[in-house]
Amino acid sequence: MTEIAISAARAQLGDLVRRAAHGRETIALTDHGHVAALLVSPQVIEDLEDALALADFQRRKAEGTLEEGIPHEEVGRMLGLRT
Repeated sequence: MTEIAISAARAQLGDLVRRAAHGRETIALTDHGHVAALLVSPQVIEDLEDALALADFQRRKAEGTLEEGIPHEEVGRMLGLRT
């Protein structure tokens, strides 16, 4: 993770955003030496959300608390992929 002071980041914001977005590099913005915010690729957040959802599904499955789902064929019909 790259750290940069907020004051220095102002002049480099465009480059820092591109590095985070395209290079999947996390940029930590610091304020008086403490991390105040992170620039993170949206894909990294999406990957974390997917992993969290999968872990939650696996936990509920192991506990036996999964609710009844929608059959695959019905989802296909709902999306207009099947008749």
